Amino acid sequence: MPHILLVNPWIHDFAAYDVWAKPYGLLSLGAVLRAHGMRVSYIDCLDRFHPELPSTDPLSRHGRGPYLKRRLPNPKGLEQVQRTYSRYGILPQWLTLALDALEPPPDLILVTCLMTYWYPGAVETIGALKQRFPHVPVVLGGIYARLWTEHARRTSGANLVADDRGESLLDIVKRFTGHAAAPRFNLKQPETWPLPAFDLQRCMGYIPLLTCRGCPFDCAYCASRYLEPTMSRRSSEQVVAEIRHWHDRHGIMDFVFYDDALLVDANRHAIPLFEQLGRQGRRLRFHTPNALHIRAIDGPLARLMHHVGFQTLRLGLETSVFEARAALDDKVTEKDFVRAANHLKRAGFRADQIGAYLLVGLPGQRLAEVRHAIGYVKAAGITPVLAHFTPMPHTRLWEQACAASRYDLAADPIYSNNAIFPCSQDEFSWQTLSALKQLAQS
Repeated sequence: MPHILLVNPWIHDFAAYDVWAKPYGLLSLGAVLRAHGMRVSYIDCLDRFHPELPSTDPLSRHGRGPYLKRRLPNPKGLEQVQRTYSRYGILPQWLTLALDALEPPPDLILVTCLMTYWYPGAVETIGALKQRFPHVPVVLGGIYARLWTEHARRTSGANLVADDRGESLLDIVKRFTGHAAAPRFNLKQPETWPLPAFDLQRCMGYIPLLTCRGCPFDCAYCASRYLEPTMSRRSSEQVVAEIRHWHDRHGIMDFVFYDDALLVDANRHAIPLFEQLGRQGRRLRFHTPNALHIRAIDGPLARLMHHVGFQTLRLGLETSVFEARAALDDKVTEKDFVRAANHLKRAGFRADQIGAYLLVGLPGQRLAEVRHAIGYVKAAGITPVLAHFTPMPHTRLWEQACAASRYDLAADPIYSNNAIFPCSQDEFSWQTLSALKQLAQS
């Protein structure tokens, strides 16, 4: 049987922090490979619990925490940015030692890359892998590979860039290792797959959950519709069984929903799921960093979420300019937002548990609009959470973003880094953002 190595690469960025970030897709593929009898190893270049690091509690901050970082030169084209650019993750020599310890050497290496502008970290990682195993094929997947496929093929150094529109995983294994395996389940339906191989991690402080894929909305700033053209859902029984598995076998208390549309059609999806969780009687904690659809939140649902243990709620508000938001999305009205905020507070959620995302740095956006949005959210009794706009190809805002940017966005995803406000002019700067953050937190 072939030996497959999974690698979560370094991040190169001006800022990075582990806010419940795990390579869900990569570890799902690891589970598929194991289910077909293959040997699977995993190296996490972002490992916050590497034995060479000072010991930290994986349960603190509900599993979140800072990465080790080392300063790097600013990337080409961003030399003028007055911020510190860094490699986030383990030291390169620690990766070398981990690769040396692999026995036998891998027959195939799978690498992911989540954010598009993090690709320099993936390039450095692939270079290190190729240096140690020059004859072992490397396959690159993830969001970067799917949104910037041709750039990844030119730049990454991988033998194959998987855009999820060609060969299946087992086809790729056969192509590079010669091993043929008959599918044991439908590879095109992830809801039939085994649980992601989170047990390959050195330490598990939390577990990401994905109860559905895709989203019925077509928001101008979001690539979800391109990445997942159709919606699919897992049964509530299946999700509850997964939660029970991780809680019973590994003592996990914190679960993080990665869904883009957790509350859509809540009567047939989220509510049955939450009701089953309530009947389990387990004291668990749930978090929703990917934003909840506000329109679905009524009094009974808010009370149910509070009862089953939701701790961190993020609402997808994006802007308080409701009369002009049709150009962005059609998922919430002012009435929807006020009603949802009131229901959540009455259900017992504190203001610091409820955050409303506000996009900052949109093409043509004015500073006064963001200030107004911050004040509007605070007046509703919940917490404003600033979300930097990231321009992405295959979204409805892409052409407008390219036209507004002082960078050549279409030339290189490095220019889409949201830390540099690529679609804003002088009005938005790092100093401006610091002032806005202070306003949001005051």
